[in-house]
Amino acid sequence: MIIDIFLPLSLVFIMFTLGLGLTTKDFLKVVREPKAFGVGVLNQMVILPTVAIVIVILIGLEKELAVGFMILACCPGGVTSNMITKLAKGDTALSISYTAVMSIVTVITLPIITGLSMKYFMGSESPPINLLSLGFTMFFITAIPVGMGLLVHIKYNDFTNSFEPIAGKISTLMFIIIVMSALASEWAAFLNNLFILGPAIILLIIFMLFIGFNSSSWFGLGDQRAITVAIESGIQNATVGITVGNLILDNETGLSLLSLPSGVYGILMYLVCLPFVFWFIKKKHRS
Repeated sequence: MIIDIFLPLSLVFIMFTLGLGLTTKDFLKVVREPKAFGVGVLNQMVILPTVAIVIVILIGLEKELAVGFMILACCPGGVTSNMITKLAKGDTALSISYTAVMSIVTVITLPIITGLSMKYFMGSESPPINLLSLGFTMFFITAIPVGMGLLVHIKYNDFTNSFEPIAGKISTLMFIIIVMSALASEWAAFLNNLFILGPAIILLIIFMLFIGFNSSSWFGLGDQRAITVAIESGIQNATVGITVGNLILDNETGLSLLSLPSGVYGILMYLVCLPFVFWFIKKKHRS
């Protein structure tokens, strides 16, 4: 019930909430600041999957777990990354703009990289996947809700301003329910794979935070934008990863192995990675 119905509906609401925080000026911001957006795209589209596949090989993840890890690495940021950026005193408007655009772009890139990963890591054992169908499904549960949220914001600005903070809290609660319920359904698999997935996930976030911040600094973006790019590069939307994993490999009774890395990530992000993020940001502010 949680996985089959609540999960996709929650993702739709979470993406709708992201759209509520958007304005047309946010998209213009991307055009007006192409260097900041370009560095972020490079990190998200090229460096992140590259780092992920290196970690997969070094750690020794195999088959479904390896593919699931690559799915996670291809996910865009989400409402969580926007909130963390705000708390870390980054450029929140840039964060929201970047997340929205990347959510649309990954409708194309995520199915392609997922398909290639399945062929590479699973070979003949990979389940059948229709990339076009997966792309359309992602479009309807991610890009369309973002667009609807933006439209509501434009037409009903007063309502949006009052509802958006509440919607953000609901989205966070939904995310926690999704992750906890999904892992509870596959608790044995979670424990069996925690000690191999945990280090891989922590390494991915740490590497991408450092790469995101330093690459931005090299291009002279300034600390505020560098912090934003670092967070967007290192924090992924685990709800998308769980949803995509279960769309490809329907476990019927709960979380599929393709979704497990995203589920573990959802836990570690709050318990381990989030404290590191704020330590990292605090250190950079001092330096």
